Amino acid sequence: MEINATKTKYILYARKSSESEDRQVLSIDSQVDELKSLSSRSGLSIAEVRTEAHSAKAPGRPVFESIVKDIETGKAQAMIVWNADRLSRNSVDTGRLIYLFDLGKLTEIITPTQVFKNTPNDKFLLNLLCSQAKLENDNKGINVKRGLKAKCERGIYPAPAPLGYLNDKYALKGNKTITKDPDRFDIVRKLFDLMLTGKYSVAKLEKIADEQFNLKTPSGGRLSDTNLFLIFNNSFYYGQFEYPKNSGNWYKGVHEPIITEDEFDRIQVILGNRSRPRPKGRIFAFTGLMRCGECKSMITAEKKTKRQKNGKIHFYTYYHCTRSQNKNCTQKSVEEKELEKQIAKTLDRVEIPEDFHFWAMKWYRQANEQEAESRKVMLSQYQQSYKTCINKIDTLIDMRAGGEINEQEFREKKSKAVRDKFKLEELLADFGDRVSKWLEKADKLFKFSEEAKKSFTKGGVDTQHDILHDLGSNLYLKDKLLDVSTEKPILLMQELSYEVRQIHKAIEPHKIPLSKTETERLYARNPVVVAPRGIEPRFNG
Repeated sequence: MEINATKTKYILYARKSSESEDRQVLSIDSQVDELKSLSSRSGLSIAEVRTEAHSAKAPGRPVFESIVKDIETGKAQAMIVWNADRLSRNSVDTGRLIYLFDLGKLTEIITPTQVFKNTPNDKFLLNLLCSQAKLENDNKGINVKRGLKAKCERGIYPAPAPLGYLNDKYALKGNKTITKDPDRFDIVRKLFDLMLTGKYSVAKLEKIADEQFNLKTPSGGRLSDTNLFLIFNNSFYYGQFEYPKNSGNWYKGVHEPIITEDEFDRIQVILGNRSRPRPKGRIFAFTGLMRCGECKSMITAEKKTKRQKNGKIHFYTYYHCTRSQNKNCTQKSVEEKELEKQIAKTLDRVEIPEDFHFWAMKWYRQANEQEAESRKVMLSQYQQSYKTCINKIDTLIDMRAGGEINEQEFREKKSKAVRDKFKLEELLADFGDRVSKWLEKADKLFKFSEEAKKSFTKGGVDTQHDILHDLGSNLYLKDKLLDVSTEKPILLMQELSYEVRQIHKAIEPHKIPLSKTETERLYARNPVVVAPRGIEPRFNG
């Protein structure tokens, strides 16, 4: 390991989070012990050991902040850590470390397998490893949300079971259902029966639950009147649940209900909750996607029925703010058909004809084939360098076994060779099937632009939900207008769509339509059409 320890003040930094991201990471004490051993072998003098138990997913770690400050003021110049992901799992802290390198205030970061110095390659690799750690965290969050949604769609409540039920701890992961609690299910039903008589207050039933039924929570605690009130207001007991709370996303559960929906409604009347909005088993296309542009609460939906004097009945769906963040929000509801018109208008701007999709993918494949030979040469060079690196490591082992070099020389040379090996492995892993995956994503984006409007118009609520999700993020509803912050790939498709429509508009007056070949020539002459750079679609696949 190439380390210059002259007058360099090193800070040993060890971190471990209590979150799932760090389950396989060494404990803080173990990290410190291993890094001290590394420092001793390398002849480094540690100025200070600093540790913290804090997630690195977001900026603001107190100990890390103190180290950065010391490096900025010149009190320290280098760091020793167990792994690059101990330093950062967010883009802000990663950028700060790279910037300290650029300023010359941070001279090196040492791990047991790598040394990062103020060189372009080392800074790039450090940025790559920290970004990879961030990507792993981001993907975990997405996968968890996707898994929870899939679980809800199967009718399984993805949270602790309410009183009277138990979470099945022994089922396979992802299939842990909710079952009846043999000790409490019937007692909870008796409490509902007593409430349905209309003769008991919640406070009185809380006393009966404690003194007559000896009802306790799973943790052994006494049931309070607040707990009981929440039970009587929980739609889970008649078979439906909302997840996440206040999201407007309702699901029909597969668990056995304690009461019927009619009984639940009657209890709401007894409790004085006549106007309380409750699900009726309906599914809405756009719930769970939009927020209120005024107070940032989620947007929910409800059905309304209007009867005319002539006897005709009309059904409407309205979207409105849940007011969970601000009860005094002034935003009014908007009818679903108006929302559909706004979304369709946005889809108009990205629509492309089928023949352009075919030509675009053919153009991309041809461009890819032209570069294939140069990529082949680069891949061959990487593979040869990797093979040379492996041979170098094997040779060093043989030389050490034969006594040709001492242990110190062996460690130093092997450390550099292993570091080179890791870098080459990163390059080879990235080289892989990157092009084929990119072509697949580009094809999917063109297909979206070609079919989205038609699918949105003719599809069901699930299709409409998915199309709006893929169209953009940060969906806000304000003053009855939907603001869609379209992703960069969709913005590029808007530009392409406009150019393609202009091409077709120019040839429409011709009495004899142009052939496919002639149309493709017109595409190829347009500089915007043949250079749609940076298409990296954001789709769930």
